[in-house]
Amino acid sequence: MRWIAIAVLVVNVAWSASAQEITVAAASDLQFAMPELVRGFEQQTKARVKISYGSSGNFFSQIQNGAPFDVYFSADISYPQKLEAAGLTEPGTLRKYATGRLVIWVRNESRLDLSKGLRVLYDPSVKKIAIANPAHAPYGRAAVAALQSEKLYDNVASRLVFGENISQTAQFVETGNADAGLIALSLAIAPAMKAKGRYVEVPSSAYPAVEQACVVLKSSRRKDLARQLLEYVTGIEGKKILARFGFGE
Repeated sequence: MRWIAIAVLVVNVAWSASAQEITVAAASDLQFAMPELVRGFEQQTKARVKISYGSSGNFFSQIQNGAPFDVYFSADISYPQKLEAAGLTEPGTLRKYATGRLVIWVRNESRLDLSKGLRVLYDPSVKKIAIANPAHAPYGRAAVAALQSEKLYDNVASRLVFGENISQTAQFVETGNADAGLIALSLAIAPAMKAKGRYVEVPSSAYPAVEQACVVLKSSRRKDLARQLLEYVTGIEGKKILARFGFGE
């Protein structure tokens, strides 16, 4: 009987650990801020959080097709809103958590004068300009809108290269596969890129606000814990962390 009791104990412990773990689908612009947010949340709750990063649009499609996430952090509020309208989210959990900001980023060795703003992309030395794919990445749509607002889009369209998400877009410029990039401020000020390049913010008036929102998914089996994560991220401590990583309210 003793081995049975031990076996039951092991199963109960494993089940308890699993019950205290949630999975998160997070927009790529959160890849530096989210680990710090998660650390604070895990210390507070003793739970575990598993994160997958990618484009908001791709996650939207995956969730529509039953991807097993508990929480969705989107860089575009419209995706969670559409999931809510389709009955795929837990009622009353959709919350805006931040506003993203767009910048022009170049490597340190670049001679481009960023004080010219978007007009610097006219420079003949700029052969490739990296933006996120506007088909499913909110920052890509913001980049297109900003270029159009400055009457630049037609001039530079043939030189655009598209990243699958904003993180890959930043990598294109960081590695020299593009001469300049329109990326998220949250990536530009992260230690990994801050030391390698410089940036200038694109005026927020040049593109629609990148309103970012999170929501608990209807299919989540750990809704209480998922709600706690949303409360932490959108609470005082979470907002402080997001602000340090370049996100506005």
